[in-house]
Amino acid sequence: MFRTALRNVLAHKARLLMTVLAVMLGVAFVSGTLVFADTLSNAFRNQSAKSYDDVAVAITSYADPDDGKDAHGLSRKTLDKIAAVDGVDAAYGRVDGFAGVADPDGKLIGVGWSNKGANYAPGKDGKDPAYTFTDGSGPVQDDQIALDKESAAKGEYKVGDRVRVATNGPVKEYTLSGVFTTEDGAVNAGGSLVLFDTAVAQKQYLKPGYFASATLTAAPGADDAKILKAVKPLLPDSAEAQTGQALADEQARQIEEGLGSLKQVLLGFAGIALFVGIFLISNTFTMLVSQRTKEIALMRAVGASRRQITRSVLAEAAVVGLVASVIGFVLGIGLAVGLRSGMAAFDMKMPGGPLIVSATPVLAALGVGVLITVLAAWLPGRRAAKIPPVAAMNSVHAVATTKSLVLRNSIGAAVTALGATGIVLGASSGGDDGRMYIAAGAFFALIGVIILIPLLSRPVIALVRPLLVGPFGVAGKLAGQNAVRNPRRTGATASALAIGLTLVTGLSVLGVTVGTAIDKMTTDNIKADYMVSMANGGPLDQSALTALEKAKGVSAVSPQQSVYFQDEDKDYVSASAVTPGDIEKVLNVDVVSGDIGSLAEGRIAVAEKTARSKGWKPGDTVPVTFDDDKKGRLEVGAVFKGSEFLSPVLMDTKVAKPHELKPSIQQIFVKVDGGQSSANEKVLIDALGDNPAITVMDRQDIRNEFGGVINTMLNIMYGLLAMALIIAVLGVVNTLAMSVFERQQEIGMLRAIGLDRRRVKRMVRLEAVVISVFGAVVGIGLGSFLGWAIGETFADQIPGYALVLPWDRIGIFLVLAGLVGVLAALWPARNAARLNMLNAIKAE
Repeated sequence: MFRTALRNVLAHKARLLMTVLAVMLGVAFVSGTLVFADTLSNAFRNQSAKSYDDVAVAITSYADPDDGKDAHGLSRKTLDKIAAVDGVDAAYGRVDGFAGVADPDGKLIGVGWSNKGANYAPGKDGKDPAYTFTDGSGPVQDDQIALDKESAAKGEYKVGDRVRVATNGPVKEYTLSGVFTTEDGAVNAGGSLVLFDTAVAQKQYLKPGYFASATLTAAPGADDAKILKAVKPLLPDSAEAQTGQALADEQARQIEEGLGSLKQVLLGFAGIALFVGIFLISNTFTMLVSQRTKEIALMRAVGASRRQITRSVLAEAAVVGLVASVIGFVLGIGLAVGLRSGMAAFDMKMPGGPLIVSATPVLAALGVGVLITVLAAWLPGRRAAKIPPVAAMNSVHAVATTKSLVLRNSIGAAVTALGATGIVLGASSGGDDGRMYIAAGAFFALIGVIILIPLLSRPVIALVRPLLVGPFGVAGKLAGQNAVRNPRRTGATASALAIGLTLVTGLSVLGVTVGTAIDKMTTDNIKADYMVSMANGGPLDQSALTALEKAKGVSAVSPQQSVYFQDEDKDYVSASAVTPGDIEKVLNVDVVSGDIGSLAEGRIAVAEKTARSKGWKPGDTVPVTFDDDKKGRLEVGAVFKGSEFLSPVLMDTKVAKPHELKPSIQQIFVKVDGGQSSANEKVLIDALGDNPAITVMDRQDIRNEFGGVINTMLNIMYGLLAMALIIAVLGVVNTLAMSVFERQQEIGMLRAIGLDRRRVKRMVRLEAVVISVFGAVVGIGLGSFLGWAIGETFADQIPGYALVLPWDRIGIFLVLAGLVGVLAALWPARNAARLNMLNAIKAE
């Protein structure tokens, strides 16, 4: 029986091609993900280990605001004591923060969040072991800096050039003293690293004479653990120490955890692709069994048992799965290499290292590929075993049966109802629990719809059949009839597309609805023409606010300065220090009671929700404790409706100033005479000193800033679901190709009675379009339902949330589904038109 199975595989190579492709693509996704994750993990682990190769002990300090002595980190005195510990060869004090470098066009090099500045800490030999200089040397003067090799190349800088560098203050120019390479994570993440002289870095990022951290190197023969034990008693309470090896191990563990999440997401989408492939595989073997009815019946007649017939079909599936898995694994390695190269193309630098191919992806590829194929072929194998020996007397392939679908439809209806109930229950419950109900409900609803889809095919396709007959005549009529001739086959083919489009549509509905709500929230609340912020998301310097207040044409400007205080219940309250008189001109402050103008008199304005929970109202006096531990009393002057752009409490910057050592200004909103224009934007940029680290956004930029993340996430999801949709398309091609082979005699008869080749092609194409659009309609309907339900679970967290159906995208999905049908039918339609009518008529 195994030899028979092998012969059948070889005899039906062309018909099994799409099955091989489907399994191959799914396996490639799985093995590629595993190889890529292992390679990435190994590269980062090696980088982490390499960066701590020479570090015996690493010390990190945490500022303690209650202890003025240690509030600024490690003092020089403490570091000198540590350096004198027996076994310590050298102690390198470290301090770092944000630093952005301008390219020749004045634009920021690298991505803001990973642009970093640090101190150059030379040891006894005049070198800092953390950096290897390829040109020049480290900075030793106030006006010198060194730059990492990648950033220097991007900015076209050479040793001796003047470089504009921005920290949190105004832009300054420095002389480039050297270019270096490093294993620093900021550089490897696509950012830049600027090295300053230690005194300059301390002044910018901490306090003269203090360090945020330190690394110790060991003398030859010294034990790291003994050094750690001797160092710990010398540390202030706000600092901790651990060996370099322990720190490297900890970072490796964090890397594993981070990449583990990425791996799970990618494997989840690979699972979706394989699930879709099951329908293609099952359909293929079902049709093969149907076409080989006479052959199987003869085998039964000469003594083959039912079990042997089932095993024969499963053996065929195993051979197909094994071949597809091997090819898919090789393709997966190529996919991993491509992903690695793709990261570099998007400026996501990855540490160097070999491609890691362990036993896990090999076993996973073979196991998943063979198991999925065999499972999908099990039901067709059971059907094959039920073919009676008497069927060998028939001279034609078995005609599709009209066996009652009552049991199947009853089960499908029950499962669908269970799923729908779970989804509705989840939507009404809301929160994390609601989303759990929806996830379970979605699973059952999807399974139920897949079971019901043969039943749905007849009424849904019946609705479009009149549209086919009018424009396309006989070819259209035949296409409509063919599409519902075998509901199970049509359903299995459409199910693959339905699953993919359920997910795509659900994501689209959710993404567009949330994006619209955020966009509306932005436009409704922002009156300013521009929003100014730091590229790294950090606080702006006070000098930026002063410069904008003095800029030509500015009619209103207000900061959003973060302030915290404790109320009489010892609860921390978040507040924003703003400019009275201007805040209501740049942001929409909807006053419920009181007068917002009272901010100028030293009073506070409170959001309605906070006022209700605290029992505050205009005229009340609130005892508070500021961040500097000084106590005071604030009078409530107004209550306003809450907004995503306003803190729960607003106060005058003058009220906050005495209690803030350095103001934390997150954004500055600016309104200018004449509104938005290139000229006005240039005025603001010039006022800020053409600072590359500061971004000036107009209203559209602000909308993109808040809504752009949604579109980016949607595009990523679309890309990850592409593999499942490709497999679904292969399913349509496969069904049509095998259907044409099955209907050779019928097509020959149609040709004989006058249906020309052009109309034969049209018939097959229209059949493909009908099946594809049917699957798309089912997927879009279910996806929209899921998108609504998930959105309801967090609707109360997004002001102005209302369901938005993206009709433009839905229309595109339907058009693409029709196009998929046309493209999928090219090969089958061509084969059908080229059949020799006489040979086809006499074909079995």
